[in-house]
Amino acid sequence: MIPELSRVPGVLGEISRRRLREVEGLQVPAEPVLPSPPLLSQALRLPGLSLIAEVKRKSPSQGEIAVALEAAEVARAYVAGGARAISVLTEPHYFAGSDQDLREVRAAVDVPVLRKDFTVHPVQVAEARALGASAVLLIVAVLGRLTASYLQLAEQAGLEALVEVHDEAELELALSAGARIIGVNNRNLIDLSIDRRTAPRLGRMARAAGFRGLLVAESGYNDKAQLQELEGLFDGVLIGTSLARSHNWQAAASQMTGV
Repeated sequence: MIPELSRVPGVLGEISRRRLREVEGLQVPAEPVLPSPPLLSQALRLPGLSLIAEVKRKSPSQGEIAVALEAAEVARAYVAGGARAISVLTEPHYFAGSDQDLREVRAAVDVPVLRKDFTVHPVQVAEARALGASAVLLIVAVLGRLTASYLQLAEQAGLEALVEVHDEAELELALSAGARIIGVNNRNLIDLSIDRRTAPRLGRMARAAGFRGLLVAESGYNDKAQLQELEGLFDGVLIGTSLARSHNWQAAASQMTGV
């Protein structure tokens, strides 16, 4: 159940193919003896716009952001600033993340934790559960028609999934796959450009199509005023770069949440 990654263009294809080479030889981890993680959906259903704050050291678009940050310290600061969930990048080469970051964050905070990675192999879903994640990221531009199958894998593993889309065709596929949490990425993962009109446009399309699940806006948010365009339409917003590079993580999160 491996996606056809040769069709994925640009930086997204490059990262996804490298990730597959790294994980395809891994063994499925033993069934973890872990309590059920807190639900991402529960955090997103709280009143107002829920902040998913991201532990992020670098990215292909921004280069180095906060390379020396300690994942657990940053996560605790985010939660103190009102973040209702934490996103942890575990891709090592382009984002300088690690599985150990996720373990440390899970031990440090009691809010839901999203494993932010390029899911291209079933073993990564089992890994996410073993690491203590609450949810996995499924990128429709990578998985294509396999999105529904990976959703089933996540459910079987006791995980939720943030199903990420960037255009109308991907949104239709996410809806048909049965996604319950849809993330709309303002960033084009092929050329890395950002257009903040993308999330409101696709969010309205999803609601017009009858989607009653949860919507998360992603990428391009640097101050609280920008979040006004999401109110009443989205349930959550995922913010990484602007928070991580602040080096005053609690204050940066609080500025976004009002806590």
